Amino acid sequence: MKSKAIAVSRDQQRTRGLLMAFVTTLAVAFAMVLAQVTFASAQQRPETFADLAEQVSPAVVNITTSTTVAGRTGPQGLVPDGSPFEDFFNDLDRGPGQGTRRSSALGSGFVISEDGFIVTNNHVIEGADEILIEFFPGGEPGVPAELIGTDPNTDIAVLKVDLDNLPFVEFGDSNAEGARVGDWVMAMGNPLGQGFSVSAGIVSARNRALSGTYDDYIQTDAAINRGNSGGPLFNMDGEVIGVNTAILSPNGGSIGIGFAMSSAVVTNVVDQLIEYGETRRGWLGVRIQDVTPDMVEAIEGLDMARGALVTDVPPGPAENAGMLAGDVILNFDGIEIEDTRELVRIVGNSPVGTEVPVAVLRDGDMEDLLVVLGRRETSEAVAFPASTEEAEPEQSEILGLTLSEITPELTDQFSLTVDTGLVITAIDQESEAASKGLLEGDVITEAGQEAVAKISDLEDRIEAATEAGRKSLLLLVRRGGDPRFVALVLEE
Repeated sequence: MKSKAIAVSRDQQRTRGLLMAFVTTLAVAFAMVLAQVTFASAQQRPETFADLAEQVSPAVVNITTSTTVAGRTGPQGLVPDGSPFEDFFNDLDRGPGQGTRRSSALGSGFVISEDGFIVTNNHVIEGADEILIEFFPGGEPGVPAELIGTDPNTDIAVLKVDLDNLPFVEFGDSNAEGARVGDWVMAMGNPLGQGFSVSAGIVSARNRALSGTYDDYIQTDAAINRGNSGGPLFNMDGEVIGVNTAILSPNGGSIGIGFAMSSAVVTNVVDQLIEYGETRRGWLGVRIQDVTPDMVEAIEGLDMARGALVTDVPPGPAENAGMLAGDVILNFDGIEIEDTRELVRIVGNSPVGTEVPVAVLRDGDMEDLLVVLGRRETSEAVAFPASTEEAEPEQSEILGLTLSEITPELTDQFSLTVDTGLVITAIDQESEAASKGLLEGDVITEAGQEAVAKISDLEDRIEAATEAGRKSLLLLVRRGGDPRFVALVLEE
């Protein structure tokens, strides 16, 4: 009995050992497969761009014009005149000399419909007497194009050729999975007039702003040069997620920093240009500024630096809806607003005449307003005219500022554009006010979001803020016709 029990035990051990060996082998095999899958996933990059290039190239075009355009030709205001970076920013087509360019292969474009609509940059065709389209080798050469419309604000133009059944490409979503930082992209165009060319790279950054109100650029390291302007930036599905517009370069050639206006901006512009021949952007009718971290403590009910702070409300849509200077716009049409740039872009993309819910923070409470949007192109100049003039006071030194009520003499001296408020006549250069950029001639028109016309008004606001336990006071300061809010720390 004992020897039999031992034999059974040995059989069990042998079986257990075989089972363990099988499990170990299976685990090793599974680990190897998993490693291969992980490696393959990490190496998900195209073996070639040839198939994609072959697919989309028939829709990419070269653009030539018959005129010489003198002067600066790139996107206007890319950097301010005299900026130390001015020479580094080059539009993709500026020639030698004083920015002049001769009739030649000035740029690129792409067909977006089979009946011949073509998208390019405004600066490619600006001022041209005649525009000719050259299709992909083997296609139609020298086809005249009609200018449908332009938008200098985004540097986009739409052309039309009288041809049918053209190969075309479609726009993709520049905010989607195919346009993440690090994703592969492919640029096509006519660099340096050399003819059709393909380059590839990745999305280096998103939501870049150069200088325009509606800027939303995709930055890429795909090689783009002069002549690529107006050409498409493709994702790996062959969709256009950007229009190549500008490069950052010390020598005019590609150094791997290029900018393409995102399709999120371009599609709306193109649709309007095709339908109306011009843009029709929504208009809220306010002046706004970003909320800075030092303002948060001075704005009751605000938990962090976010939203758009309203500095002026002229007659228009916002005023009709009951919006006031000092309101902080936190939500527009259900979208949380992070800063002024985001608000401007969202409002501009909203249809004219639509009724939009807007949530604002006012005196610590949320207010829900309904705004019927106007049209920016026809309303802005009327709502914000140039300026007028006026007056001076008794003086007092408060918060590092020498302040005076407005008088005719001060109005003449500083060319003031308001008739009530406190004029800054001197500033302690060691004060916080000086570090915040306040200047002589600035006029404080509100303190603690209430109007001030006399020195005593400001003193009352300071006293009220101190009693409420606030550490800073929000001032509305006007310089010329432009208002902005500044928060100053209250003296202990």
